[in-house]
Order: sequence, then structure tokens, then C-alpha cells
Amino acid sequence: MNWTLVAFYKFLDLSDPASLQPLLQDYCEKAGICGTVLLAPEGINGTVAGEDAAIRNWMQFLQSDCNLGDIDHKFSYAEGLKPFRKLKIRLKSEIVHLGRPDLHPHRHSVGHYVEPKDWNELISDPEVRVIDTRNDFECEVGTFNRAENPHTERFSEFPHYVESALNPERDKKVAMFCTGGIRCEKATAYLLEQGFEKVYHLKGGILKYIEEVPEEESLWTGECFVFDDRVTVDHHLRPGKTECCRGCWNPLLPADKKDPRFEEGVCCPHCFERKTPKQLAGARERERQRRLAEARAAEKNAIRT
Repeated sequence: MNWTLVAFYKFLDLSDPASLQPLLQDYCEKAGICGTVLLAPEGINGTVAGEDAAIRNWMQFLQSDCNLGDIDHKFSYAEGLKPFRKLKIRLKSEIVHLGRPDLHPHRHSVGHYVEPKDWNELISDPEVRVIDTRNDFECEVGTFNRAENPHTERFSEFPHYVESALNPERDKKVAMFCTGGIRCEKATAYLLEQGFEKVYHLKGGILKYIEEVPEEESLWTGECFVFDDRVTVDHHLRPGKTECCRGCWNPLLPADKKDPRFEEGVCCPHCFERKTPKQLAGARERERQRRLAEARAAEKNAIRT
């Protein structure tokens, strides 16, 4: 099956996110849409997948019925099994967890947006400090030339990185980027709050950059990690070749797959010791169900052909 995916977010005041949850749940279930949507007092964030018409109608539904007319969104495409195993509509304290639910990008100042076509010139400036705001395992599979990896395991560690590695007196120009732009909304607002003056971020994130900037002109190296079953996408937004542990999403090196702690779809050397026997059993069952689904899909395709 051909799948259309859409990643979207918007910072806004949601006075009652819980009232929106059943509305979105019901719509997606009826439309056959899978994926994850996060709702918080600061807004909405998600990535969902379905048939092309269903996803186009979903965006119209958000823009009209849910009063999100200017919601930031990006489409991509995939073939084969469902990019997400199920539908999750979740209530959170933040739609991107920095540990600062009081820091609202739609109310506070954020960094200067830089269009993809202008990004190369900015990050080629030796006076600009280029920061990848994503987590360590995301940086490992691809990043921009000159970009610094903060070596964070989660976005909530980013303020500690800023405190220990950056200085507003020294770092006069800071350019940041992330997958789709949402983390940089909060990251740039945070830096401005800490006294940094010239802060920039890539509009639309990496996904918009690799969509709009020709590969021969690109300063991006590697693949872009995405949080669905494609794992990564290449410079043409096609599913990449990187394999990740489905237990912790760390990229897998050849040595990792030979390690006795590696179990496909369950765990790897990075996460084995952190998992309880119950968690390992649950992961094994999910992997068993995934393989059954793959086998059924292959059987259906064989019948059609």
C-alpha cells in the first residue's frame, strides 16, 4: 500500500486539550489514520499516516473544524507496511518536552527564521555557531556540515548543554536546526531568554531543507532520522538504509548486530540492561506481531500478482 504521511505542529493556547482528544481519536479511527498526536496547553504536534485522500481531508479538518488554519505541516510518502503500528492521541504537559511548560514560543520571542535556500550561506559563516538540537542518536545518522552535536539523550537536557557549552558574551551568532522545526521554536526562545542576541533557526527543519535544496548543492550529510517505521529518509524523502534498534531507536552498527545482547526488534547493547524482563517480553510479542503482519501483507501481494 502507498502511504501519505504528514508531520504538523502549532503552538497556541489550548484551554481544554482533553476536550479535543476524543474528537481527533474518533476522526482518525473512522478515516483509517494511524500515528501519534500530542495535545498540551501550549498546542498540538504530531505525525500521522493514511491513504492520500484521508490525509488531505485530515489537514482540511484541522485547518477548518479545529481552527488551525495556518498550522505548519509537511507531507512525505512511503510504501509497504503501515508507518505506525497504531493510533495514539495523547495529553501532555508540553508538545515538545524541554521541561519548560511556561516557555511559550507563540507568546515569547523566537529566533530568526531562515529559509532553506538561505541556510547554506548562514552556516558557512565561520562566526556562526551551528547547533544540532536533536538527540545524540539522531545526529549520528546525519547532520549538517560544521554542526555541533550536544550529545543529549533527550531534549529536556538541552538547557544543561546551553549552560555548559554556550556563552552569550562569546557566541554572538547561533544557528540551530531540528527535524521539522518544532524543537527549534523552543530552543531559540530559550536562548533568547538566556541573553543570546542573534539566534537563527532553519524554517521547516531538515525535512523542508532536503525537500527544497538540490542534493548537489546540499550541505547535509547522511540520512534524516524520523520517528516512524521508515527509521530514516534520504535526500529525496525516500525511506533510508539506516537500521535502528526498535527497543531504543539507537542506530545499529555492524558490531552491535553481532553482540549477544542484540535481539532484532527487541533490544541491543545500548538498551538491554535498562529493560526489565516484562519489557523484554512485551517487545518480543510486538516483534512477533510485526512479523506476522509482514507475512500477511506479503501473502496478499503474492495473490494480487
